[in-house]
Amino acid sequence: MSILLRWTMLAFAGLALAGCQSALHSEGLPSGQAAYEIAPALDADAKPQAYRIGPGDTISVQVFQEPDLSSDKVQVDDVGRIQLPLAGDILAAGLTAPELSAVVAERLGRDFIRYPRVVVSVVSTREQTVAVEGQVKLPGVYKVNPGDTLLSAIARAQSPTNVARLDEVIIFRTVNGRRMGARFDLNQIRGGQAPDPQVLGGDVIVVGYSSLKGVYRDILQAAPLLNVFTQF
Repeated sequence: MSILLRWTMLAFAGLALAGCQSALHSEGLPSGQAAYEIAPALDADAKPQAYRIGPGDTISVQVFQEPDLSSDKVQVDDVGRIQLPLAGDILAAGLTAPELSAVVAERLGRDFIRYPRVVVSVVSTREQTVAVEGQVKLPGVYKVNPGDTLLSAIARAQSPTNVARLDEVIIFRTVNGRRMGARFDLNQIRGGQAPDPQVLGGDVIVVGYSSLKGVYRDILQAAPLLNVFTQF
């Protein structure tokens, strides 16, 4: 058997094996409707959600007629907590400004101030980012804005490569303290057959690799050198 024929047979055997293996990467992750329960699509008709404080944000805490307990700039630490005089350590991340105002007022009202009036406002927010990895042309960390979606995030990474598996695009997200993943089909989203899920700061997007496409690409690239195709 010639080297050329042996190589060709091995290459096509690799194609068959790759076809079996390429579907294993996201096995067990929810897809379809279950995926959208983890990463919902953007609802254009929904009312804007109140901003929820996050790690790295800077907030103002004003206690009426209590300047010593007030502060124009309070930094939310990396685990989402703040330290306030008398009120102590408070988990601020995940709360809206009015919700945090109520928590601070309740703390101060326990033992220190009768009927405290507290106003919390967000001074500045930390830049929200999303990581795009896997089979995209320019993997990296990108800024994400309210209303950004999976398609816009992948577009920032210069779109999928020619060996990307478009039905195996995964969003990893922390939901209620749990790391979760959901699988989406980019072809269906592009064709309008499935909604485009919203992406949030902290998400990690991974575009899968198609072993089948990879081996086929290698065959086509090597074929001219090996004279696999002959003109008659």
